[in-house]
Amino acid sequence: MTDTGMQTVKPPLTLKQRLDAYEKLMRLDKPIGILLLLWPALWGLWFASPWVQRLEILLIFVVGVVLMRSAGCVMNDYADRDFDPHVKRTADRPLAQRIISPNEALLLAAALALAAFGLVLFLNKLTIALSVVALFLAATYPFLKRFFPLPQAYLGIAFGFSIPMAFAAYHNSVPPLAWILLAANIFWAIAYDTEYAMVDRDDDMKLNLNSSALLFGVYDVAAVALCHTLFLGIMAGVGVWLKLGLVYFLGLALAAAMVVAQLQLIKTRERENCFKAFMNNNWVGAAVFGGLAVDFFHRFPIFK
Repeated sequence: MTDTGMQTVKPPLTLKQRLDAYEKLMRLDKPIGILLLLWPALWGLWFASPWVQRLEILLIFVVGVVLMRSAGCVMNDYADRDFDPHVKRTADRPLAQRIISPNEALLLAAALALAAFGLVLFLNKLTIALSVVALFLAATYPFLKRFFPLPQAYLGIAFGFSIPMAFAAYHNSVPPLAWILLAANIFWAIAYDTEYAMVDRDDDMKLNLNSSALLFGVYDVAAVALCHTLFLGIMAGVGVWLKLGLVYFLGLALAAAMVVAQLQLIKTRERENCFKAFMNNNWVGAAVFGGLAVDFFHRFPIFK
């Protein structure tokens, strides 16, 4: 049934039921999305200021990631509220089950976005301006799968836009390095979100939705391998360019080993294995950051 925003909602919820619904709507019970958004933000902060991290900027970015990812999840469920009931993986989401109303979801998303924007107001004007772009990316991404054949690339921009914001926060400018790191994140996002899209391939095809898994077709595993390779290759190139130490490259080597394991999982194209491969990308991001942070820790003080 088509949702007009005016249909009857299920009986009033208790406070606990409503908070549980909000938690599921914001995916706080499934923090993988927050982590995949957090790692690029941390890469950006450490690359932008390897010599010293300002604790207040770090806190603004970490809390901002949680708020914006939560707002993005709410908007995603709002956009997909008519599709999710027909997809096995998403059928139990609060909006799909009509536990809360679409208007209530929009108010929650707006409150989270405003809270995140309030944090950015403590930073400089360039970072504030970039945050508006980040908000636009987060709000529009959920609707792209209706007409854009590769929404995963757009996701990579949205999930990595904290990188230029990090450079802006520290330097009031965005150097080429920031855009190079953003490009690396785009390839990484295409890789891991294609693994995720492989889980929903059949459902997306029935609902006439776009995804990289459908676009790549029989070349999906090869495309994932290529995008992971480009991601790690760019990060390695950055390390050579900046003359980073051995620990950084060990972090990349560990990430590469995880990628090989992911490819072994997804070659069967079984839903469960594809989802396991997707989830493993949290550790890929952590390995890259761990190598970066430890490398810088040996050479510079970390907090001011």
